[in-house]
Amino acid sequence: MEFDVSAVSQAADKVRNEMAKAVVGQREVIDQMLVAVLCEGHVLLEGVPGIAKTLMVRALSLAVKADFNRVQFTPDLMPSDVIGTNVFDPSAGNFKLRKGPIFTGLLLADEINRTPPKTQAALLEAMQERQVTIDGENHALEQIFTVFATQNPIEYEGTYPLPEAQLDRFMFKTIVGYPAYETETEMLSRYNAGFRSVDIANAGIEPVLDANKVVELRKMVSEVVVEQPVVDYIAKLVRKTRENRNLVLGASPRASIYLLLGSKAIAALNNRSYVIPDDIKQIAAPVLRHRLILRPEAEIEGLTPDRVVESTLTEVEVPRQ
Repeated sequence: MEFDVSAVSQAADKVRNEMAKAVVGQREVIDQMLVAVLCEGHVLLEGVPGIAKTLMVRALSLAVKADFNRVQFTPDLMPSDVIGTNVFDPSAGNFKLRKGPIFTGLLLADEINRTPPKTQAALLEAMQERQVTIDGENHALEQIFTVFATQNPIEYEGTYPLPEAQLDRFMFKTIVGYPAYETETEMLSRYNAGFRSVDIANAGIEPVLDANKVVELRKMVSEVVVEQPVVDYIAKLVRKTRENRNLVLGASPRASIYLLLGSKAIAALNNRSYVIPDDIKQIAAPVLRHRLILRPEAEIEGLTPDRVVESTLTEVEVPRQ
């Protein structure tokens, strides 16, 4: 297959245009979702209710022609409710697999922090290995399998914060904020004209990709060039977080890998066959913020993971291009 980075940027433009039929604005969030799909990563979407998190994932699934399932995570949700279970079939006299909602292309794990750790852990193998084990038997998931999990940053009562091991499986922690004034007025105009998010099937979103095409695009992204000084820059950024006295825990080696892979995808989206430091800076916060654990005294002083990322970017020397 001939390497043509423009195919990636053109495909991304088509997906954005189709999603725009249902989603107004949120360009940065959508781009991070696209990068995750292109890098076989997963996304933790954090934001208050009602800001189109579910709508964006549903719109993306239509644009890339992927199966979509949504699971509402609750305190009584069991692992078998997510991955499935073997059920005895009296007519056949044997057990048959009843697949859970995890057998899909794009999985929306809604309010993932509202379910106990046992059920949260059911996603670990799926997110890392892209397979699940049921009664000792392995079952492969779809090629395009991607988890988009949501959590509300305001409500903490009755929640189970994700452990570090689970958080580290997410490529991005994406903050979904309130829309700009112009964006919100456009959204209201659409609703005034009859659009309803629950009826997204009639929004006119056409599939512009499929699973096979996504796999091709992933191979193209992997061909994007990263020169050694840029590789060194990534390693220095991540190691700098481990030396920060305001942190109990710095970024893991998996963060380095996601910075590398994500910067390749960002370069490809910008129709560039090589990575520059600005590509890394663009995704540094969403890759690192959920991997940095602040010391209690630093939190009391008002320090945040995003501010740590900002300071790290200023402290590490940028390689010359």
